[in-house]
Amino acid sequence: MRPSNRELNEMRAVSIETGFTKHAEGSCLIKMGETHVLCTASLEPRVPSFIKGSGLGWVTAEYGMLPRATNTRMRREAAAGKQGGRTVEIQRLIGRALRAGVDRVALGERQITIDCDVLQADGGTRCAAITGGWVALRLAVNKLMKAGDVKIDPLIDPVSAISCGIYAGQAVLDLDYPEDSEAGVDGNFIMTGSGKLIEVQMSAEGSMFSRDQMNQLMDLAEKGTSELTALQVAACA
Repeated sequence: MRPSNRELNEMRAVSIETGFTKHAEGSCLIKMGETHVLCTASLEPRVPSFIKGSGLGWVTAEYGMLPRATNTRMRREAAAGKQGGRTVEIQRLIGRALRAGVDRVALGERQITIDCDVLQADGGTRCAAITGGWVALRLAVNKLMKAGDVKIDPLIDPVSAISCGIYAGQAVLDLDYPEDSEAGVDGNFIMTGSGKLIEVQMSAEGSMFSRDQMNQLMDLAEKGTSELTALQVAACA
């Protein structure tokens, strides 16, 4: 029995509220259970120096958690004077995951920055950030296309992410914090709407896992991301 009483292949309740902020070209508040992440997309008529003049666009991301997103207050990273290693790793993951679903030639020489701010954390924050980040990106690109600044849709395929793991010896979908903190195996699966893999992060945290268990987790991830894709598309309609 899962702590949340969910079925093994059942996700937490997911909602995506678009247009959550006034000024960003694209924004949404994504809720996956008790994990809530605000995602915004900002357009800029420039690209990093290493691709300047190439004609290619760029999508990047920044990630952060509010001090009381968790049970106890965390010190703001700005107060520490630098970002933590976890923050840097997650925002790089978000950026490269979203870029995988973008035709950078069609985007043109401009940058879209996705900001993902965790308001409340209960496991799966990076997955929620990627899933909500794509929605914010989609909305920003819609504005570019409506204005005629982009002629061909640069978004190739929706991108979403879900966590899966081995909890109490069983493969489960969409781990919340009680499961994540005790899981023997923890994984994050990033996939496109057409079912192609972008990245898989898997680690044995308490026990090793078999090829059969890996296949079970892949099946769960496909189910979860297909449900998330449907929600993303509906939110942007």
